[in-house]
Amino acid sequence: MSAWKTISESRPSSNRLIGAGLLSAIAASLCCITPVLALIAGSTGMAATFSWLEPARPFLTGITVVILAFAWWNKLKPETKEEIACHCEEDTKRSFWQSKKYLSIVTFFAASMLAFPYYTHLFYPRSQPVAVIAEPGNIQKTEFLINGMTCKGCEEHIEHTVSQIPGLIEAAADHRNGTAMVRFDESKTNIEEIIETINKTGFTVIDFTFRE
Repeated sequence: MSAWKTISESRPSSNRLIGAGLLSAIAASLCCITPVLALIAGSTGMAATFSWLEPARPFLTGITVVILAFAWWNKLKPETKEEIACHCEEDTKRSFWQSKKYLSIVTFFAASMLAFPYYTHLFYPRSQPVAVIAEPGNIQKTEFLINGMTCKGCEEHIEHTVSQIPGLIEAAADHRNGTAMVRFDESKTNIEEIIETINKTGFTVIDFTFRE
């Protein structure tokens, strides 16, 4: 009975550990989940809310992997004689929350969260700017330096939002360089309107450069 009591007492702490791993996986991807939530909610201003978490992403990912690896090791390791002796009582008291099925679901969900930046673009419609017939002399190409982009989802969010501006011809953002290259008809829109639109997403334009 004492062995069973020891095993039972260890389970709440084990579940708390698994919960911590799940939370760290969610936190690691919040910077990329938020732009998608902003798109769905129609609240573009919250897109960059958790971009400050990006530097901690490798650390949070590592925590998640270590916790879940330990949880699986603990679940699959060879049983001790005391644990084997408690099997009968354990089988009658074991719940879903102590099962491999639960741990499998948590692991799958955590992996989906950690991989979110790699498929976040799938949530965005492939909208293109309205076809613009512009005089060659009115076409302006400008590169904007933007603070807060952390993943493909951020790129998609900026491109999707900017593409709604009348007179916008093309927009291509790159989170690795923190830039967005925009071509537009300056007779229908201007630099100030584009900057204001980008800033409304929660990201911030800190500079811009005219390009040929």
